[in-house]
Amino acid sequence: MKIHEYQAKRLFAKYDIPIPEGGVAETPEEARKIAARLGVPVVVKAQVLVGGRGKAGGIRLSSNPDDAASCAAKILGMEIKGLTVKKVLIDEAADIQDELYLGVVLDRANRRVVMMGSSEGGVDIEEVAASTPEKIVRATIDPLLGLRDFQARELAYGIGLDKNVIRAFGVIAHSLYRAYMENDASLAEINPLVVTGDGKLLAVDGKMNIDDSGLFRHLNIEAMRDIGAEDESERHARAADLSYVELDGEIGCMVNGAGLAMATMDIVKLYGSEPANFLDIGGGAQAEKVAEALRIILRDPRVKAVLFNIFGGITRGDEVACGILEALEELDTDVPMVARIVGTRAEEGRQLLADAEMITAGSLRDAAQKAVAAARGELG
Repeated sequence: MKIHEYQAKRLFAKYDIPIPEGGVAETPEEARKIAARLGVPVVVKAQVLVGGRGKAGGIRLSSNPDDAASCAAKILGMEIKGLTVKKVLIDEAADIQDELYLGVVLDRANRRVVMMGSSEGGVDIEEVAASTPEKIVRATIDPLLGLRDFQARELAYGIGLDKNVIRAFGVIAHSLYRAYMENDASLAEINPLVVTGDGKLLAVDGKMNIDDSGLFRHLNIEAMRDIGAEDESERHARAADLSYVELDGEIGCMVNGAGLAMATMDIVKLYGSEPANFLDIGGGAQAEKVAEALRIILRDPRVKAVLFNIFGGITRGDEVACGILEALEELDTDVPMVARIVGTRAEEGRQLLADAEMITAGSLRDAAQKAVAAARGELG
């Protein structure tokens, strides 16, 4: 789950990370009042869950309240990468002398949390990694020991910080790590972390992504969810308790079990196509849940065939078949479908689908080949 900049920075403030004073506005008049209260030049920033706001005109500097209202009027309602701006953040403008990057992320390859720092703040860290990787300094954090003081100092020296702000940097680094760990985040970054004219550090932008699996422990963060910014299919999937991620391929996949879903996606690629989604219906899925899963898959206009790969254990094969048929009664679709069902009540499930003239397969290899052929119009 992603949260907006203003939400991330408010979380940072709870961990004593210094942020600019400001407020959130949904109308130009609200922006004017916030700017008047601050009484200094402000930055008006679009609040959308995508990058590239500055290049799109979604970040503007204002010298007075009337100008702030005018900037807000221009930003509110604009489209940035397909998302409509509904809120703007009015922040006190900082006297920026230098821009840095500081972030915490999970390094899956090393199975460790990593803190990264760079002297190249203010731009996407991916761009820095691609063009000047030597400017990124990393500290791999032991989960039992946490971030150590010497690691924070090494990061500070590595990005060329002046000795006068190294202690303050260490405090912010420890606070960011705590914010990451205590909120089950998958990403927490300050970009940029700026050095101001009076030699202080300030988090003028912030970003946090929260692991969905940990949200039950953080109802305050769950309440921050911007439903309007989410993909419609993923929103429906969450409501139905389905694990769904939209991809770019043409073979819709419905599978029970995350590992089996990954194997299914791999074999689709092996036979020359691409999966349109990751979708795990989970164990014990009933017909209604299966039907909703199929509706979600078929909402994607890129799907040219659907592959069902069900290994019946807790999940019964005939229940899955009933869910498929239930959904097809409601949906007007000519998308070909291939089903491979094994395990508990698999024979009954296959028979139900065969009676409905659906394509069935005895193995995953056979099912993948048939699905790819069907997507290409090569299967009669």
